[in-house]
Amino acid sequence: MISNRNHQNMTEGFISTQVVGRGLDERTAKAYRLDLERFYLWLESEEKADVNGQVSNDVWQREGKYNVSVSDEMEAYLDYLFKEKGLRYSTICRKQRVFGSYLAYLESQGILNRYESLKPVDQPKEKPEDRLLTKKEVDLLFKAMDREYEELDSEFRRRVCLRDQVMMKLLFYHGIEVSELIRLEVADYNRKEAVLTIRGKRGKVRQVKLFSQKLKRQMEEWQNEHRWFEREGAEIYEGRMFISKMGRPLSMKMIINIFDKYRELAGIEKVCKPKDLKNSLGRYARDMVIELG
Repeated sequence: MISNRNHQNMTEGFISTQVVGRGLDERTAKAYRLDLERFYLWLESEEKADVNGQVSNDVWQREGKYNVSVSDEMEAYLDYLFKEKGLRYSTICRKQRVFGSYLAYLESQGILNRYESLKPVDQPKEKPEDRLLTKKEVDLLFKAMDREYEELDSEFRRRVCLRDQVMMKLLFYHGIEVSELIRLEVADYNRKEAVLTIRGKRGKVRQVKLFSQKLKRQMEEWQNEHRWFEREGAEIYEGRMFISKMGRPLSMKMIINIFDKYRELAGIEKVCKPKDLKNSLGRYARDMVIELG
């Protein structure tokens, strides 16, 4: 069996050629290195599980060179990550590309006699319902936000958390599109009537009435705190309902990052996005009916 030292040398040689040599950044080098290190650690753990306590050199080596079975081992590892560890399909595809390049490098260096290209990863057939959050998950999400708000010791960070709470609740309770959320203006909310004017695509306008007393209170609190986010040089955006710490409009990516932050804090491992939270109210209601029996 080729030693760990040789594994390390081959990995660094590959990174030097495929990352540094191509002018890619250090983050890419780190990701490539981590992918290969974890593969070798997994392989070592599999070998230790051999019933005889020994590993045959023929599995990986013939006449001092790797043989074709390395492709099989990598495919088995990717299958393990996908089916048992639950990694995302996109993550598996990225790792597969790294391994494919690594195999080509080993062959070019004469380390690998030959290899078979890794089989394409089958994309899972996912039903739209699978991405929707359950009642339990929605409750966990909002509890995580409430908990953080109570535990924060910085007034400004509490204001940020308040902003995020209002945005996520508007998505969930009122089915507002993320693009519509981003375009909202302070003037779009009528405090007296608790009515929000939504400007949709192609100039369509609709109104929604906030029915949650807690959300009404949080919306009013957020508008009162809005001035703390207004910045000199960004006056043109002061009318926007939801702005960043720098006083500028939030982007789609920022909304996704905010949602992911609280999804992780709530321990929700499901692969989902803010639009899935927006579409989950119906499932929440069905789950509640089932829960009540």
